[in-house]
Amino acid sequence: MAFSMLQLYLLGALGPRLVATLGLSRTVLGLTTTTGFGLAALLSPVAGRLVDRAGPRRCLVALLALAAVALALIAAAPGTGVLLCAVALGGVPQALANPATNKVILAVVPAARRGAVTGFKQSGVQFGAFAAGLPLSLVAAEFGWRGAVWLAAGLAALTAAWAARSLPDDVRVTRGGQVAGRRGSAVGRLACFSLLLGCGIASVNTYVALFGTQRLGLGPTAAAALVAALGLAGIAGRVGWGRVAGRPGRAEGLPALLCALAVCASLLLVAAVAVPFAVWPGVVAVGTFAVSANAVSMVVVMQRAAPGRAGSDSALVSAGFFAGFAVGPPLFGTLVSVAGYAPGWSLVAAEFGAAAVVALPGFLRGPVGEA
Repeated sequence: MAFSMLQLYLLGALGPRLVATLGLSRTVLGLTTTTGFGLAALLSPVAGRLVDRAGPRRCLVALLALAAVALALIAAAPGTGVLLCAVALGGVPQALANPATNKVILAVVPAARRGAVTGFKQSGVQFGAFAAGLPLSLVAAEFGWRGAVWLAAGLAALTAAWAARSLPDDVRVTRGGQVAGRRGSAVGRLACFSLLLGCGIASVNTYVALFGTQRLGLGPTAAAALVAALGLAGIAGRVGWGRVAGRPGRAEGLPALLCALAVCASLLLVAAVAVPFAVWPGVVAVGTFAVSANAVSMVVVMQRAAPGRAGSDSALVSAGFFAGFAVGPPLFGTLVSVAGYAPGWSLVAAEFGAAAVVALPGFLRGPVGEA
């Protein structure tokens, strides 16, 4: 999970250095996210069916290998064109990640522990944010941003080789219990919720370091530490809230609550325009609440999906999240260019607020895979 989205966090954490080296504008920096996540959103339904048919082991090995290639292309990119192609390739492992890992959990983890394990699994994405924001940023300060990305590519390649040799054979999961009917309104609402949530989270991921350097006067390393703080808070939040969501009857009400609290977190970022120190509690709160809401939505999917269809259902909800990541940063970057950062962070607050409304308790009840 960490490698599946590491490129996103590297582009955010190293954004100030890429802007200076490659001459990227704020809008183009946002388009790098749009390219990768737009492809991930389009491929997610196909990836879900592929995982259901080919098995999660093969897909996890492919995920890691493709992540290594995409990172290597980013490290070697001479300009915007190759950078965008590399980010687009990185959309493939993003599409595979949730279906493959969710299938593994359903196959080998007892039902009572799935919420906690899912939260821990989802925290891997935020571990990638931490790695990009602190250790890899320190490598970039010493050896340049290309050196940091080359190191990440090498680690992904080594992990792919380990996975090919060490992961157990795929477990074939048979259908049971629920009827494999039409995708119902519950999965549609989860996808809509995930789209709005993704818009806000992606804007924070992509632009908070640039906000730190351009508006708050932070150096590149200190600004990248904002991404690391986001990652650490996301790890703790996803593990903790995932454990809570695993308790009977708790998962359905959590997405709306977490997004309501994320609105308050976004308002701290608005306040940081005038009171710079507010950016730190704001970023930590976004990680604790908004980022955690995505993990909880995966728990909801897994509680309701038939085992033989878990990959497909997970992929459809992930497609909404990825679409949000594709749409959010360009909107944010364009608004900031026209009106400044305060309206930009206000837009993020509005996106989280709309997600909270979509996820109000009762909206997500009922089996995900039934009409």
